[in-house]
Amino acid sequence: MPAQTMRRRAYAARVSGKDGRVIPPLPEKGVRSWFPGLWTARHYQRSWLVRDVGAGLALTTLLVPAGMGYAEAAGLPAVAGLYATVLPLLVYALVGPSRILVLGPDSALTALIAVVVVAKAPHDPARAVAFAAVLALMTGGLCVAAGLLGLGFVTELLSKPVRVGYMNGIGLTIVITQLPKLLGFSVDAADVLDGAPELLHGVAAGRVDAVSLLIGGGCLAVIFVARAVAPRAPGVLVAVIGATLAVKVFDLHERLAVVGVVPRGLPVPALPRVALGELPELVVTAIGIALVSFADTSVVSRTFAGRNGYRVEANRELVALGLANVGAGLFGGFPISSSASRTPVAEAAGARTQLTGVVGAVAIVVLLVLAPALLADLPRTALAAVVISAAVNMFDAGTLRRAWKVRRSDFLLALVAFAAVASLGVVKGIAVAVATSLLDVVRRVWRPHDAILGRAPGVKGYHDVKRYPNARQVPGLVILRWDAPLFFANADLFRARVLEAAQAAAAATPTRWVVVAAEPITDVDTTAAEMLEELDVELGKLDAELAFAELKDPVKDRLQRYGLEKRIGREFFFPTIGVAVKEYLARHPVEWTDWEDA
Repeated sequence: MPAQTMRRRAYAARVSGKDGRVIPPLPEKGVRSWFPGLWTARHYQRSWLVRDVGAGLALTTLLVPAGMGYAEAAGLPAVAGLYATVLPLLVYALVGPSRILVLGPDSALTALIAVVVVAKAPHDPARAVAFAAVLALMTGGLCVAAGLLGLGFVTELLSKPVRVGYMNGIGLTIVITQLPKLLGFSVDAADVLDGAPELLHGVAAGRVDAVSLLIGGGCLAVIFVARAVAPRAPGVLVAVIGATLAVKVFDLHERLAVVGVVPRGLPVPALPRVALGELPELVVTAIGIALVSFADTSVVSRTFAGRNGYRVEANRELVALGLANVGAGLFGGFPISSSASRTPVAEAAGARTQLTGVVGAVAIVVLLVLAPALLADLPRTALAAVVISAAVNMFDAGTLRRAWKVRRSDFLLALVAFAAVASLGVVKGIAVAVATSLLDVVRRVWRPHDAILGRAPGVKGYHDVKRYPNARQVPGLVILRWDAPLFFANADLFRARVLEAAQAAAAATPTRWVVVAAEPITDVDTTAAEMLEELDVELGKLDAELAFAELKDPVKDRLQRYGLEKRIGREFFFPTIGVAVKEYLARHPVEWTDWEDA
């Protein structure tokens, strides 16, 4: 059987049922387009049921300890992590465009949430839950508004190096702030600068508890070994069950901090009670959470959608994420995101549709209603181990090594983002990361690449004379390519580069034309337009004409509105470089033989 046929059949097996039918693409418009879960239910196949239910139950074994651990890491009661898991899964199953994406508490957000919780309510669980719920509502509102306004592109402002840098910084923050819990003592710190000294002081003062270290370290070892030896094995579940049994068997309730009594059932939906005057202080943090949350969600969502043969629309994903956060906030949860660790678990377990998330949510509800006592003896050091294992998994050294080898500027960007998060704190660090990405964009168009073009023997078109040393230039004609938009930041550089090229070429033959190969130029702002007028005058003093070739129609229309087309002359705008050269040769007879003519 041909390899291509085998690949097609394997692909079809992933996205279809036994009878070969697939879920039709979601309608792009209309009411049904906003409820992908109902669309999937309408086309659901019975052959998927066993896999979806099995995957949901397997997923639950990770959702419970991870959710509780992330809540603890954020400075909240462990049960808040379960509340923040149930509603988002149910909401996303209805309105989320991805069929197997798992939403819930995420390690990348815990440090951001902890910044507020530690500052506002370090020793008041009820007040801490209220602030976290407000953050979830704010984050949800921001995501919904951004999605409805079509702002799904905002995550593109964060380049991969910057994302890797701040995720590494967040990972370090989580490890530093969670290690004390693993060692048996606590610190009130939400960032590296505060947490590292507290950690070292606690160790030096002999506050490390041997039993906590033994159980927490044992859990960490089990998780890492399972991850390395049997990635599909429920290492986290084995670790937390083992830790809970150790507490019961050896009667360690008085020696270890445990989760304690877990309220039965789910809380009644309600708005959190926070003073209005305190809300403005939370907005900046909510913006940072929304940005990080959607950046991660969009990447994970697109990855699994492409792998399973369907597409997700960024703005719909943003709205679904926002509604899921609103659900978390109304039920005593905290901001949530997609999970790059739990979604692969669902996929590996055979998940086909959103039903997997529904089964996971229902299983957690059953646990909270029928057997919440099972969670009471879970030691906090075990939850810290779960969080630390997730934080370690956030580190991406491979991308940094590759950036160092192939593009040092990307490595520097990642380093700046990492240092900002580690030194300034998560919220300010995220702001620096965004600013760094934007400055990098400006840097690339502020000092873009340009090239003088010539005719190389045996090669079609006109090419960079530095790349083709044997390329010849038409006497008196300068062809310059500018590889960026023309705007206020690079207008003077462009002008200087054109004049420099014209004067350099005049040493051999007086420069009569300067043709800008403008195909890469995607925009010209008013500052650059004024510069072009001045440049045309300056070239005129050198008895040279300014011309353009391959100018895009929208940019040409803009120059026409500026009056530049009339000022320079419509006859100096050419569709291709070849046409410009022919016109130049027709007007200025010079000694020139093209290799194609020869």
